[in-house]
Amino acid sequence: METMKQIAVVMILLNISYGQLSRSQLVDIDEPHTYTPPKHYFQTSSFDEAELEDDAAKNPLDRGPYFDISASRNVTALVGNTAYLNCRVRNLGNRTVSWIRHRDLHLLTVGKATYTSDQRYQSVHNPQLDDWSLKVLYPQQRDSGVYECQISTTPPVGYSMMLSVVEPITTVIGGPDLYIDTGSTVNLTCIVRHLPEPPPLIQWTHNEQEINYDSPRGGVSVITEKGDITTSYLLIQRAKSTDSGKYTCLPSTANPMTVNVHVLNGEHPAAIQGSRGLQSNTVLTLVLMVLLIVVVRAFPVR
Repeated sequence: METMKQIAVVMILLNISYGQLSRSQLVDIDEPHTYTPPKHYFQTSSFDEAELEDDAAKNPLDRGPYFDISASRNVTALVGNTAYLNCRVRNLGNRTVSWIRHRDLHLLTVGKATYTSDQRYQSVHNPQLDDWSLKVLYPQQRDSGVYECQISTTPPVGYSMMLSVVEPITTVIGGPDLYIDTGSTVNLTCIVRHLPEPPPLIQWTHNEQEINYDSPRGGVSVITEKGDITTSYLLIQRAKSTDSGKYTCLPSTANPMTVNVHVLNGEHPAAIQGSRGLQSNTVLTLVLMVLLIVVVRAFPVR
C-alpha cells in the first residue's frame, strides 16, 4: 500500500513538471521574436537605399568621386569667342580628370595637361570649386558636338556635355534697298538670331554717324525687344529727303547689317532703278570704247 502511494506521488510530480515544460515551450512559441542585426548590416546592405543615402550624407568622403550635376549639360558659344565646358567633381582624391571628344574619341586633356596637337583645347582647374573646365579657344562651328568629362576610376565614369558653336545672324527686313514716300514713317526692323544671350546694346547709324535721338529734327526713336531672338525697331516719322542714305544696325555681340533708304519725291522706284541701270550701261559702254581704241592702236590694221 505504501509503495502504491509513492508511485502516485512520483506520477503527480512528473505531470506537474511536464506541464511546466509545456507551458514554457508554448510561451516561447507564442511570444513575438525580433532579431536585430548588427549595425554594419545597414551600412553595407544594397537593399536599403534610404539608409545608404543617409549614410553617404553623414560620410561623404566614403562615396568616392562623383559629379556635381547642377550645371547645365548644354553650352552655347559664339564663333571665335572662348568657350568653357565646366565639370565639377567631388571627392576626386588621387584620381585624374580627362576630357574626350566623342566625334572621334580623341583624348584632349588629362589633368592639367593637353594631350592633343590642337592647342586650342586647355584644361582649367579651380581647386576652390572642384571645377575641371575644358577651355576651347577660337571655337568654330565644326567644334560643335559632345564632349565627355571622365574620372579615372575602375571602370571610368563620365559626364557628357553638348557644345554648340553658333554664328549670330543679323538681318534688316526689306533690305538691301527700301523706298519710302516723303512724309511717311520709316520703320527699319533689325533682327538678331543665334545668340546665347541678347546683345547688351544695339546701335543704329545713319551714313556711318551714330543717330542722335534727341536731335532738333525730332520724331526719331528706337524700340528694342530682347529674347531668344532680339528685334530692334528704328522709327523715323515724317520722312524727308535728308533722311535718305545708309542705315546700319550694330549689335554689340553680332555682325552689323546695312540697308539703303531712299525717300522719294513722287518718283517711282522702278524709274530710279531704271535710271541707275542706264547710268551703269553708259559707263560700261564708255569703258568698252576705251578698250577698243587701245586695242586698235596696239594692233593697227595693215
